[in-house]
Amino acid sequence: MSAQPNPPRTGEGDHAQRGGGVSPTALRPVVGRARSLRKTMTLPEVLLWQQLRLRPKGLKFRRQHPIGPYVVDFCCLAVRLVVEIDGFAHDVGARASRDAVRTRFFEDNGYIVRRVSASHVLADAVGAAEAIAVGGARPLHHPSGGPPPRAGEDL
Repeated sequence: MSAQPNPPRTGEGDHAQRGGGVSPTALRPVVGRARSLRKTMTLPEVLLWQQLRLRPKGLKFRRQHPIGPYVVDFCCLAVRLVVEIDGFAHDVGARASRDAVRTRFFEDNGYIVRRVSASHVLADAVGAAEAIAVGGARPLHHPSGGPPPRAGEDL
């Protein structure tokens, strides 16, 4: 009579057959940070999210979405639009220079960045969402359309 192999201990098993057992946050810590930020959104973020989740102008937004090493407040991937809410803390100290670095990173990667003040969202969240959606529905630059024609080429 042969001995049966011991069953796997708790937490072990056929992980290799099912795609591994490593947590996604262990691979990308920014994903874990985005998940925790979704749970602790500020009041302006909550108010704006209540409007953006209704898909104004048919645009689907994500909240607290990781892009590269950063987590943006809101993002519409279809038109590559990033929305950042700036409160009082963004006006103090070195925060403005860090925001400029973030904005440059997003723009270098093909995103349009819209910054909205928290006071504007608190005063009129519906109007702020509408302004964001209008800008996203008709961006000034259409990356998929290529560059505009040179003078005389459109004839």
